Amino acid sequence: MNAAVDGLEPKFRGLGLHAMRVAYRACLINAEKENWGYLRLVERLVDIEASARVERKIERLLGDSRLPAEFTLATLNPQKLNEKPRRMLPSLLTGDFVQRGDNILCFGLPGRGKSLYCAAIARELVRQQQIRALFVPSFKLVSDLLLAKATHTLPKALEQLARYALIVVDDIGYVQHSAEEMEVLFTFLAERYQQQKSLMVTSNLVFSAWDRIFKDPMTAMAAVDRLIHRGVILEFVNDESMREEESRRRNT
Repeated sequence: MNAAVDGLEPKFRGLGLHAMRVAYRACLINAEKENWGYLRLVERLVDIEASARVERKIERLLGDSRLPAEFTLATLNPQKLNEKPRRMLPSLLTGDFVQRGDNILCFGLPGRGKSLYCAAIARELVRQQQIRALFVPSFKLVSDLLLAKATHTLPKALEQLARYALIVVDDIGYVQHSAEEMEVLFTFLAERYQQQKSLMVTSNLVFSAWDRIFKDPMTAMAAVDRLIHRGVILEFVNDESMREEESRRRNT
């Protein structure tokens, strides 16, 4: 019996059943003590392996997402949010907006919690539903797309971005870009619209000021039109920056 049990370990290893390999001895002991029966034993081992695989997948997805580690649901205080973002939070956490390909468009002055709000929601959707998400500052997105265009790999770069069900584009308009840079940003927004893939966008500039981003009113209008067609606008208008509030608390 012991030889047969010992012989299971290399078989589990060969099949890639790593969680089963670690747990099977303890499960066998419990099965004998509690008279589980074969079906319950197999079910227990399968559950252990399935849970471990889900956890490994979540870890991979979180690593790939580039979500800031400090932006979590635990650090988001709903009482600091305006009424509409607070009211919509439970609905957004269901992930239905991602399934529909809707956009969430967050506006407000710096430090009002826009990035935290979006990243915390994205993190929960990765953890609870294994949605593939990406958090990227707009300047980094534009820089990567511009490099791809210069190396004639822009279609490939856009194809790779299309694999993400949800992309959080942080701080659009925070840094002013050239016309060529804004051209690749518009191309990205147009592609997401065509693919019906979700975006969460944060910006300190309201849509009426987006001609400052795209340099051309017609391009700005076209970009805004694509975002709001399947978009929900949320305003973050706290009187005080969250960073200022935190600094004030530390110094009192």
